[in-house]
Amino acid sequence: MAPLSPLQARPTADDDLARVETALRAAAVTGDEFLTEVTSHLIPAGGKRLRPAFVIASALALNPQGAAPTAVTDEMVCGGVAVELVHLGSLYHDDVMDDAQTRRGIEAVNHRWGNLKAILAGDFLLAKASELAASLGTEVATLLAATIGRLCEGQVRELQLIYDTSRTEDQYFLAIGGKTAELYATSCRIGGLVAGVDSATLECLSAFGLAYGTAFQIVDDVLDLVASDEQLGKPSGNDLREGVYTLPVIRMLANGHPVGDLLGQPLDDAQRDEARAVVVAGSEIATSVETAQSYMSQALDTLAPFDATAGVVGLRAAASNLLGVLPPVTTGSPTADFS
Repeated sequence: MAPLSPLQARPTADDDLARVETALRAAAVTGDEFLTEVTSHLIPAGGKRLRPAFVIASALALNPQGAAPTAVTDEMVCGGVAVELVHLGSLYHDDVMDDAQTRRGIEAVNHRWGNLKAILAGDFLLAKASELAASLGTEVATLLAATIGRLCEGQVRELQLIYDTSRTEDQYFLAIGGKTAELYATSCRIGGLVAGVDSATLECLSAFGLAYGTAFQIVDDVLDLVASDEQLGKPSGNDLREGVYTLPVIRMLANGHPVGDLLGQPLDDAQRDEARAVVVAGSEIATSVETAQSYMSQALDTLAPFDATAGVVGLRAAASNLLGVLPPVTTGSPTADFS
């Protein structure tokens, strides 16, 4: 089960996202045939296009229920493509840092063409995102540029603590705030900006995206521990192997669990599987899910002042159903696609 799109309340959701998909493919086209092949590589592989959907749903937050399909403007689609390009560009760079072999069930760009080409293609996608944002005005352009900067800050905070068994929860939340939550907040804020909402509405939408994005990353980190390679579309347990200790692991280490004897160093497959089994068997998976639930509650609280428009109903549903991608934590057999 995948995270619920915030456009599910709209009868034209498929058409809305088809417009995003068409514009996304067009945005990845370059003046060089080979570069276009590389920049477009992950687009046909899928992805739920959640961030563009949050742009559109947020833009429709003040629209009356049952608004005509034409309520989705070209500006909303453009904003959605811009944030998705930032997401794609970050995936290219992440896979280089992780030496990934697969992404979304297909060969990773760095594995197929090498790190240098993957980095340059990721750079192009970020540059194209900035170009699209500039077409929507100075405020959107400034916001997206700042978000790319915060994404880099979050990633650096994480890299500084690779294999660090003393990593704290505060350090974890600072990192995921930059590398994940900020882009969701920006998606919602861009939606509000292109729709011309007032400043109070804009702040509520941004706060919703930040809380949702935080919960999203916690759930994604839990899935890395409890899901299979096939379910994730990438190797499971990779965070443990790479020394990225996420919330369940941080809590287990803080409690003095002997799993710490395995960690603090690169792991081979057998060691990774052993460490992963220990973490999955612990209570920290459940407490981490509870923390994600608390952020979901915060997200829903920010929408309390809004009427039940199509956009708001979709945003609420997306938040309320996020934890549905997880199985009961005792089963260890989830199905999800968080790409």
